[in-house]
Amino acid sequence: MSTPPGIAYINQQFVPMEEAKISVLDWGFLRSDATYDVVHVWKNRFFRLDEHVDRFLDSAKRIRLKIPVDRLELKQILAECVSRSRHDNAYVEMILTRGVSPTFSRDPRDADNQLICFSIPFGWILPPEKREKGLAVAISDIQRIPPHSVDPRVKNYHWLDLVMGLFDAYDKGAETVILKDAQGNLTEGPGFNIFVVKNGRISTPDHGVLEGITRRSAIEIAGELNLIVEERAVSVDEILNAEEVFATSTAGGIMPVTRINNSPVADEKSGKLTKLLIDTYWQKHTDPDWSIGVNEVLSLSAQPETLSRV
Repeated sequence: MSTPPGIAYINQQFVPMEEAKISVLDWGFLRSDATYDVVHVWKNRFFRLDEHVDRFLDSAKRIRLKIPVDRLELKQILAECVSRSRHDNAYVEMILTRGVSPTFSRDPRDADNQLICFSIPFGWILPPEKREKGLAVAISDIQRIPPHSVDPRVKNYHWLDLVMGLFDAYDKGAETVILKDAQGNLTEGPGFNIFVVKNGRISTPDHGVLEGITRRSAIEIAGELNLIVEERAVSVDEILNAEEVFATSTAGGIMPVTRINNSPVADEKSGKLTKLLIDTYWQKHTDPDWSIGVNEVLSLSAQPETLSRV
């Protein structure tokens, strides 16, 4: 079985991607009992590394997992994966599974938590050459897992609702999907958040969604550009009648949505505000307040203020 070229960190060692294996008894495999995060590297610079690490650490705490390294060690493991893989543009994932119980106990407290990291070539939901065409999405009647069941603020692998939604979208001739909540409002898609633009105001769902780092970046960029952003419930009617729609994800950044349920959004092209946000987003990748070089991470030394964030 072929795998993308890359380097993984597993069982406290760095190995080629094709050699990275977990036990079939790992709770992450058997129970989807794990959390993860994905940060990307663009032109050999991590984008918003600290924000992704913050969320990963918070997710682990929320579901009672213990990371076996400190914050600085985690960042340097990620950087080492990128450096060894020699990818200037990389998709970099950190995973923490519940791990394996030595006695196959059904008590999750008996399992030894396992950290896995890897770097592979950067992957796109929407490649740059298709950006002007935009995404074609369908709104599925499959309901998103409610947040009182699985906290969406914890990045997780409970994707069966999203996967079934994808098949629903494919059957309707779309490329990807947006799911609704129990009240019929929009939530999110598989790996992306959604935004709608109407009368110069930008709105994004605030309930039942992962609080994406790219989502946060779009909101912060909009603030810098003096654009109004509302985090609130967003109805299906609003997205169907929007002037612009865009999605946000680490795997592609800010991406225009140009068709919904086989109907065009506006003139079926990336809108003015969406283009402005896209351009500014990619400019931020060289801003030292938003990004850091891979080699810079590798050369970091343990400072008290760094260790205090663990």
